[in-house]
Amino acid sequence: MQIEDLRTWLHLLDSVGRAAARRLLARHGDPSAVLKAGTTGWAGLVTAEEAERLRLGPPKLEVTWRRTAAWLEASATRSLLLLGDPDYPPALLHTADPPLMLYLDGRRELLRRRAVAVVGSRHPTPQGEDNARLFAAGLGEAGFCVVSGLAMGIDGAAHEAALRTAGGTIAVLGTGLDQVYPLAHEALARHISRRGLLVSEYFIGTPPLAPNFPQRNRIIAGLTEGCLVVEAAVKSGSLITARLASEAGREVFAIPGSIHAPQSRGCHHLLKQGACLVQTLDDLLTELPPMAPHAADGLATGGGAEEAADPPGAAQGDTSVQARAATEPATLGGRHPVLRALGHDPLSLEQLAQRTGWPMHELSAALLDLELEGEVARLPGARFQRRVRA
Repeated sequence: MQIEDLRTWLHLLDSVGRAAARRLLARHGDPSAVLKAGTTGWAGLVTAEEAERLRLGPPKLEVTWRRTAAWLEASATRSLLLLGDPDYPPALLHTADPPLMLYLDGRRELLRRRAVAVVGSRHPTPQGEDNARLFAAGLGEAGFCVVSGLAMGIDGAAHEAALRTAGGTIAVLGTGLDQVYPLAHEALARHISRRGLLVSEYFIGTPPLAPNFPQRNRIIAGLTEGCLVVEAAVKSGSLITARLASEAGREVFAIPGSIHAPQSRGCHHLLKQGACLVQTLDDLLTELPPMAPHAADGLATGGGAEEAADPPGAAQGDTSVQARAATEPATLGGRHPVLRALGHDPLSLEQLAQRTGWPMHELSAALLDLELEGEVARLPGARFQRRVRA
């Protein structure tokens, strides 16, 4: 794209809404022709306020234009993707509201890879965070790119796990790509820009604004052929993503959890609505069309063998992520009497003492040992929950 073409696109997109911009482009062909059409050519397609902005130009057009040009020139990994480009992802194109322009930073070829969204609570249980890593790693090993929103909690865990696989990961931001929100994920965002892909439809310089995050969820849903909700409240952005995925004809998957955990209620709601119940990776993969053999074989070419390699200590053969997901609960259940008594629901020390019959001081010591071994997580409110290790 030439620099003047960029200016024209920004002029159009900063003057009118997405729906109006699509109507204008459908009638006139490209942004330059739209601007030349004048008020007569805009009649019936835009509001009076939008027509005035088109005529005069948005107030911050020059600033946005120069900022965007500088951002693009700063790195060879950065680019723009327009709605009419040949490599615009077909899955996203065939949604109700595809973005007219996307900002990209990283491995653009990941947009051509089959993908699954992994989303969930910003405040997950320890088990939920482990599940996000477990399933994201399994999907990546199976050849799928994992798409999420860079939020705290489930999103971040899914990105981190998928980055270690050949499938890779795409993070869809609700800010401009020169911004990172939350700030705690600044290092993760840099890592994704090198080995995965950052995506946003928002102008460079756009700060975190609450209305933008539900809007970006339609891109997460649109890039993928399925959406896995790991943990979520009933009223949450994750359920918005799941709804948008369902409306776009994509599969929706949900992991069940404790009936006592608020983070499980959104998943249980989805299951009542007909989402696919997921307990193992097989439950998810059998609902998706099989990965073509040649697609899985060549996954490492985009980022190199080092990026596709398993993390240190990764299991091989029969102890794959999928096998561990299926067998680990039974293994843990027979390892320690406190784990058997704890089950999978969060419990207080007093409840555990009633179940085990152990003196409190012995039970506290045992819980501390299990916590240090990574078998048990200590939750707010002096409660404990067993962890299934990924």
